[in-house]
Parts: sequence; structure tokens; C-alpha cells
Amino acid sequence: MSIPYRTRRTLNRLGIFALILIIIGGITWICWVVWLQRYVVYVDGGAMLDFEHSANDAVGELATPPKAAENISIYYNEGADAIDAGAELTKLSGYYITSEMFQKDYDNISLQVERLPAGTAVMIDMKGPYGSFFYQSKLGEALISQGTNIDQVTALVKKMKDKGFYTIARISAFRDYNFGNNHVTSGLYMLSRAGLWMDPEGYFWLDPTMATVTNWVSSIVLELRDMGFNEVLLGDFCFPDSDKYIFEGDKAEALQKAANTLMSSCSSSKFTLSFLVKDPTFPLPDGRCRMYLDGVDAMSVGAKAAQVTIDDKENRLVFLTESGDTRFDDYGVLRSMNVAEEVEARKEMQQ
Repeated sequence: MSIPYRTRRTLNRLGIFALILIIIGGITWICWVVWLQRYVVYVDGGAMLDFEHSANDAVGELATPPKAAENISIYYNEGADAIDAGAELTKLSGYYITSEMFQKDYDNISLQVERLPAGTAVMIDMKGPYGSFFYQSKLGEALISQGTNIDQVTALVKKMKDKGFYTIARISAFRDYNFGNNHVTSGLYMLSRAGLWMDPEGYFWLDPTMATVTNWVSSIVLELRDMGFNEVLLGDFCFPDSDKYIFEGDKAEALQKAANTLMSSCSSSKFTLSFLVKDPTFPLPDGRCRMYLDGVDAMSVGAKAAQVTIDDKENRLVFLTESGDTRFDDYGVLRSMNVAEEVEARKEMQQ
């Protein structure tokens, strides 16, 4: 059905007229809102219109800047327990606590910690090679140790912090059965490619060139840093000594790149990220970090230290030992908490 020409013309005119009315109405509404702004008054319950005042009137109480507080007392801790975590690295002298120690002899370890003087450097295991966490981690894939009293470890760490210790958390970096089991493509494969290679103790090892691996390690380090640890030591930062697994790249280069990646994601001017390595010539990445060596007997300390190529070896090289032998004292050293009583007694005699 066609509409007559005269009717179409009338409808067009009505449409144009309606459009003009809408435009005029919109302009009028905008002008009305702009004009009303001068009468808007904000109160506790929201806003209201008050036509007795304009924008030029001072409605309410004018804001004034607060007066500076006077005679504020500031306490500076300058005693023996005052640790400046942002200062230059200094030589470490302290003790370490393994997971076996606090699992089997917690009371004795807690007593030894209580006896140590403020400012002592103490390292404690926070994650083992099975992938078990010895604290209540909030990470989604964290496997909390069932053989550890987590509350006791929490109390032990709190005691360390309350006494002003320099606190170090040790984690197993590339030796992680649980993560390897859940992320098979991130591990080192057997030569037959039938599955992941397992070391003689039954643990899988991770490939440090994989982003999933470095991201996982970084997330643990950052969590421990946020918990207040002054330093995190990456244990098992190496390739396993075996020719039974597949890795076709340059191992030294792979470890160096992994160290650089971890430093770039976890470094801070007040936090130290350190590496427990097998090769004393390992070049540390740029940043606030240390090199740790273990398994060195007292007679070989000087010779092993001579192989280290890093700068400031006195402060950045740390030996881990079960011995109380004084030949370690020329460098940084963390001894087993089992010899703490002996070593501290010797220090008192020398004073």
C-alpha cells in the first residue's frame, strides 16, 4: 500500500518539528543543570538544592590545612640489635636450622635461638627438595609439609624476628619432586624420554631454562620477602651430577641466565637474594646477592676461597658447615645450630 505524496509531506514536516522540539528541550535541560550547580550544597547525607545561596557564598565550614604536630618523639634503635637491611653487605657469622632439626628436636632448637645474642644471622629451611613448604604458604600450588608442626616453625621465625636476628630463608630451587610431578614438561627427562629423571634420593630436578620454573621460584622468594625475611638462599641452584638425563644446552650459561632472571624479578635495595652453588667460579648476577658454598672442610677453606672470582669475597662469600673450626672465620660462615653453644661459649672466653 502506497502513501500519497501529500500525506508523506505532512509526516516529514511533523518529524522535523518533533526533532526541533527535542533539540530545544535538550539544550534547555543542559542550561538548567548548569545553572542549578551554583545552588548545590553538599551535606553529610549527600547533596541538596538551596536557592538562598549561590556559588559565590561560603556555605559550611571552610577547610584549613592541619597544623603540624609539635614535639613528636622519634625512637632510634641504635643498639646491638639494630640491623640496617639496606646498608652495604657485611660479613655473616651465624647459624643454620635444617628442617630435620626443627622436626625432631624443636625444643632444643628453640632454646638455642633464645640464647643467641641480638643481631645474629640465622638461616632456616622454608622449603625442601620434595617440594614441601615448612610454613603456611598462600601460593596455589604449595604443598604444606605434613611431617612438620607449622605452628612451631611460625613461632620459631617470630622469635628470631623479635630478637632482631638477620633472618635468612633457604629453599630448594631446582630440586622439587612435587612441582616436577605436576609440571612434567618443566623437568629434566631421562635419556629414554620415558619420563622425568629421578636422582638417587628419589627427587625430580627442574629445567632452569623454563619460564614456568623461574616464575615458580620467584613467587616463593617474593612471598618470603614479604614475610619479612632479610635474605633468601636458593639451594640446589645447579644441575645434578649425572649423565642420565637430557639437557642439550650450556649448563653454566643456563644457570647464569636463570640467576639474572630471578634477580630482576626479586631484587630490592633492602633484600638479598643468594645462591648455593657447586662451582666457586660462578659469576654472581648484578645486584644485592651472595654466594654460598657447602661441603668444604676446614683445611680447604683458603684454597676454595681462592677459586672464587666475585668481588668483596669477605662479605659476599659464605660457607655452610657443621664444624665450629675457626678457619672458616676469615669469611662469612653459617654453622649448624648444633654447635651454637660451643661457638658462643668460645666467643665469651675471647672477650
